[in-house]
Amino acid sequence: MKHEYNAIGLNNALTEQLSVKLNVLLSHYQLFYINTRGLHWNIKGEKFFELHLKFEELYNDLQLKIDEIAERILTLGYTPLHSYTGYLSVSGIAEQTNISDGNAGIKSILAALSSILPLQRDILALSAEGNDEGTNALMSDYIRQQEKLVWMYSAYLNV
Repeated sequence: MKHEYNAIGLNNALTEQLSVKLNVLLSHYQLFYINTRGLHWNIKGEKFFELHLKFEELYNDLQLKIDEIAERILTLGYTPLHSYTGYLSVSGIAEQTNISDGNAGIKSILAALSSILPLQRDILALSAEGNDEGTNALMSDYIRQQEKLVWMYSAYLNV
């Protein structure tokens, strides 16, 4: 007979749903990370110094979040995706290459955030339904930080 609750006291059916959504989120973050790394490496133009540092700040933050998401999936009792084939199969963010224009780079960041934020809100709602405070806290923190990033990057583009 299968137990209804996992080792941390959460409903198994709900944690399975959460782990699937968290793996999709992990995949989004992995593609966002590698794209941002590319922006950092390839940026050119008069805003080089400013954007080079901003992109580095962003990819370092994404790297931390990637680890947190993977560890949350493990905490829930599931296995995080860990191959680019797996990431590419479920990510809503496409690979980007050879972006050297600052404004194009910022637009790609805003597009990635517009894909990630609704997914995080879905995860937040599901985690709240299941009293999963650990996942809930992560999503709440990420959403708050990223809403501010959307505002700041939009202001940079004057949109």
